[in-house]
Amino acid sequence: MQTSLSPMLSVRNGAAAIEFYKSAFAAEVLFRIDDDAGSVVAQLHIQGASFWIADESPEHANYSPETLGGSTIRIILVVSEPEKIFDAAVAAGASVIYSVQEQNGWSIGRVCDPYGHHWEIGKPL
Repeated sequence: MQTSLSPMLSVRNGAAAIEFYKSAFAAEVLFRIDDDAGSVVAQLHIQGASFWIADESPEHANYSPETLGGSTIRIILVVSEPEKIFDAAVAAGASVIYSVQEQNGWSIGRVCDPYGHHWEIGKPL
């Protein structure tokens, strides 16, 4: 087994978040559990990169950016075609923080997804 590190993003409305990430980043669902109350925990995969989504659960001290009024994490998604993925994320409902541009040896842009998480999408030059 290889050691890995995967963020778990707390969101409101996990089922809708999964659909957003599928549309925005062509994410694939590798694992998903839905409980009777409608909460979701799921593992997603974007071009070989894994992350998790879970509905916020204040009883376990897991809060979404919407509850906190901002996020404590920024996700950096390194892909071969950042403009294409950036445009797909915006078309799916992400807000532009700054468009893909060259800076500090990277081609990179930043969006905020509908759940309050910031995604830097880019590649090294």
